[in-house]
Order: sequence, then structure tokens, then C-alpha cells
Amino acid sequence: MNIPLINISSLYSDNTTEQMEVAKAIDTACRESGFFYIQGHPISQARIREMRALSEAFFALPEAEKVAIDITLSNNHRGYGRMMAEQLDPEHPGDIKETFDMALNLPTDHPLIGPDRPLYGPNQYPQSLTDFQQKMERHYWDMLELGKTILSALAMALGLEKRFFDDKFAHPLSVLRFIHYPEVAPQAGKQHIGAGAHTDYGCITILWQDEIGGLQVQDTRGEWIDAPPIEDSFVINIGNMMARWSNDRYKSTAHRVFSPSGEERYSMPFFVEPDFDTDVSCLDNCCSADTPPKYEPISAGDWMIYCFNNTYAYRDEETA
Repeated sequence: MNIPLINISSLYSDNTTEQMEVAKAIDTACRESGFFYIQGHPISQARIREMRALSEAFFALPEAEKVAIDITLSNNHRGYGRMMAEQLDPEHPGDIKETFDMALNLPTDHPLIGPDRPLYGPNQYPQSLTDFQQKMERHYWDMLELGKTILSALAMALGLEKRFFDDKFAHPLSVLRFIHYPEVAPQAGKQHIGAGAHTDYGCITILWQDEIGGLQVQDTRGEWIDAPPIEDSFVINIGNMMARWSNDRYKSTAHRVFSPSGEERYSMPFFVEPDFDTDVSCLDNCCSADTPPKYEPISAGDWMIYCFNNTYAYRDEETA
């Protein structure tokens, strides 16, 4: 499997020919492997260093302060995820990692919040870290703009209007996540799996990973291929929602975090998800008389709720 490195700087230019070249390269990667790296993006290395330091500071907080904003205390899946709270691969025990999730921060009286849209609501933030909320929310919106730029390339490749996806992110379900994988020594000669094999739920994922590495992608033969960190790059992958939306033109590929060294590791995925009520029925240019839509219509929010309920034990208890 080839995971290409694509420079997307032309997407920020006025040169439509160069924009289409980038769009075609991304389209090919999404059809063949569902994974690619990007460079030439506007997220600075200084910003990444700042966010990594913020992540390290958060996970170094006393356990009592972290569990005070535990994700189980949130009605809309925000806050701290304890070690092994998430089980991405149902065939293996909970993942050896801890997390922090934040998203669109809405006040409790916002009209979008209610039983019909349970993923909207306020974030939970630690109280002792200065500027934590301000830094997280600034980075959230910058990453969302990067995600919309990548989606504009997919729109061009699909023969849609370049900004086709833009109006579907007025109140996005997108999530910015911090992940900390602790140091775990191999046991009985076996390395641990930090995140079990899985496909992502949503549209696309934009991943920053630290220098330790550990991300692996499954190829068509079922073998695991390393996706090592590349300086000043993000790893992009297609999620299940975009696979549905594109009628499986684009591949949502299984991946995992496998630590050959057992060293401590940090990563920051940004999950690009549209508004709750967005219709993710098959795109017009992805079906025909010969290739009819494969999936029933569903909203982005209902799809995400279905996925969450199959991944988190605490949500199983809520819905039982």
C-alpha cells in the first residue's frame, strides 16, 4: 500500500489548474487506500508545539481534577476519557490510552440543544490550566478550516461545486481530541496495542502524531503497514460517513496504534464532522443506473450516535 505525501498549498492559490491537480491526487489516494499525508498547510509548527505542550499539561494533572470533567458526566460526549474507557476493537479489551474531547461549545440554552440532537452542548474544561479553553477553541476553528479546504478538493474531484461542503459546517459535530498513550513495557515478549483496529466514524480525520510513531494501516491483504510521522505533516484518512456519502468511491480503511517500543506517545486527531442534521445520502455524482446507492439515507448526527453507542461502554449502559 502506498500512502502518498501531497502538498496542498495550491488549494490556497488562485490557480485552478494546480488546484485540480491536487484534487485528483487526493481523489486517487482516497479511492486506493483511504489514507494520505499533507504538507503545505497553514497550521504552523509553533502552534503544534503549543498544543502538544497543552496536551502534556492536561494529562499531567492530578487524576481527581481530570475525572471531575469525566466524559461520563457530559450529556454530549465531552471531557476526559479514562484509561481503557474506549474499546475500538470489540475483539480486544479497552484501549491503553486516555483522552480529552472538545467540540463546538454551545451554551445550555442554545436552541440546537435537545433530545433530538444529543451531541450538541457545552464543553468541559479543566479549571487550573490558564488559557486552556481559549487555546483549544482557537485551534478547533483553525483545524475546521483546514478540513473544509481538504473537502473542497474532494468536491472538485467529484465534479461538485468547490464549496459544496462549506454550508454543512455551520454548527459542526467536529471533535478535537488529545490522546495520551502511557509507557507500557512489553509483556511476555508482546507489544501492546494502544488503539485497537478500527475505522473512523465520520467524514475525514486530520491526525498529528508525535515523533514516536505507532500508527499502522491495514492493506488489502490484511497486513499492517506503518504510517510513520513525517515532519510538518498531517495524516488524513477517510471515515465511514464519507464512505457512505460517496457510495464507497472513497475507502474507510482500518487502522490501529501499535507501539513497538512501548514508549509514551501523544497524538491529536481532529475529526471533521458536519452539522447534526446534514443529510449524508449518496452524492449525486457517486451513483448511476449501474451503481445505485448502497446505503439508506441517514443524518450525520444519527450516524454518529449509532457509532458512539457501539464503542463506549458507558453509553451502552445509558441506552440499555
